[in-house]
Amino acid sequence: MSAGLSEVSRIVDDALGVYADDAASVEVLESFRARLREPLRLAVAGIVKAGKSTLLNALIGERIAPTDAGECTRTITWYRYGSTARVDLRLHDGRRISRPVRRHEGRLVLDMGGYTAEEVAWIDVAWPSESLRSTVLIDTPGIASLSVENSARSTDFFIPRDTPTAADAIIYLLRHVHAEDLKFLEAFRDTAAGESQTVNALAALSRADEIGSGRIDSLLSAAKIADRYRRDGELRALALDVVPVAGLLAEGGRTLRESEFIALRHIALMDRAARDRLLLTVDRFTRATDDTALSVDVRRGLLRRFGLFGVRLAAALIRGGATTSSALSDRLVQQSGLVEVQRFVDDQFRGRAFALKARGILGSVERLVRERPRPNTAGLLASIERLTAQSHDLRELSLLAELRTAPPDLDAGTLAEAERIVGGAGLAPVRRLGLGDDAPPPAQRERIDHLLAHWRSLAESPLTDRHTADLCRGVVRSVEGAASGLLTADAGEAGDGSVAASDAVLSGGPA
Repeated sequence: MSAGLSEVSRIVDDALGVYADDAASVEVLESFRARLREPLRLAVAGIVKAGKSTLLNALIGERIAPTDAGECTRTITWYRYGSTARVDLRLHDGRRISRPVRRHEGRLVLDMGGYTAEEVAWIDVAWPSESLRSTVLIDTPGIASLSVENSARSTDFFIPRDTPTAADAIIYLLRHVHAEDLKFLEAFRDTAAGESQTVNALAALSRADEIGSGRIDSLLSAAKIADRYRRDGELRALALDVVPVAGLLAEGGRTLRESEFIALRHIALMDRAARDRLLLTVDRFTRATDDTALSVDVRRGLLRRFGLFGVRLAAALIRGGATTSSALSDRLVQQSGLVEVQRFVDDQFRGRAFALKARGILGSVERLVRERPRPNTAGLLASIERLTAQSHDLRELSLLAELRTAPPDLDAGTLAEAERIVGGAGLAPVRRLGLGDDAPPPAQRERIDHLLAHWRSLAESPLTDRHTADLCRGVVRSVEGAASGLLTADAGEAGDGSVAASDAVLSGGPA
């Protein structure tokens, strides 16, 4: 366990000792202690029909999240790693009801056994997927649903009144930037990030394959739109990045079956004129025709799994050299934008997992102490204040939020450099310093010296106001940390032998 994690755990343990006679406080504090040892909690949110469950299946690599409009899609569902598959309903009255694990045509069937969404607090799915070893994924009902109850479940989960949100970070799916999207992200930032003082959301421009009427260049159009949103002032303050992703394409690619590859290869090898006629519209693709030997049922199945854009793209990729199902699977996933989403989650969210968890937990313990003071709580407050001041991981969260939401009076280039140094574009030392991966040690040292001199001069300038000077000193500390990371890597000392929080898996859930 790392030093920072041990210190936060000690503070929670001390609070448990102080409030041992308060059952409600003990329950909350025990949930915090379990949360510190859990993997990163990553929730997927968005308005109805944004493609949340489809993207979640793509992230897991299996079709276990329901995508239809059944009763289970109206509840919050947690997906965590388990050595054997298990499905439990957690009822509001505290009972845990085990349900059978059953699959139909490769998809997990979540049978609620007659219980309604109003009776179920959340569904807990344990699944032996390697993708879940380092991340707990949380599927949520649609925001701004026509059903007030459905929308309220997600709102209460992400924006609780008196506790930190149960999610460490979120992927928020949007098709266009609507006022409802901005309103939710702002509320999440002011709640989760009211505790964590950071921007811990990734905006995903979902169903990117539908932009441009499903043309083969739809993903290029989506990338341009995402770039425009990325520079948008309102969204920039609420999400670290905007990434286009075609969820159906990603799910289809990661779960491609051999029979589907054979059918797609048949389409790819058709006469061009016949293929173009077949792929012109959804209606033509599913109509009885003499152009292809594929049955209407097979074609409808391909349409459900990949969409017309996915079928067109798969045929083009096969003609371009994807001659096996595994090769086609890899290329579909690469084209879908899923790799960019996974890379971002690894770099920004898993890389900051301790800080994201610790800030919210420390803030909640501090609020508990101030609302319910006890004779022995002064030491708790002092420990929280000392750790918050000493931990640069926690300070960087605040710096990143300040640069996004209330930037100091610096020119645009300087602000961009500060954001990069504190990890806004990635946590790797070379990324922070603006260097290439192959930069030699002399170039690294020259860059470090330049950045330290520049930011120290800004911090010490009599023309710099106090707030900006504090921020500059934080940037200097980040440069020093990146430099230390490069030196450690050069010395061949990658890692400190500690056990990361993301390597531990518990069966706990939301408090």
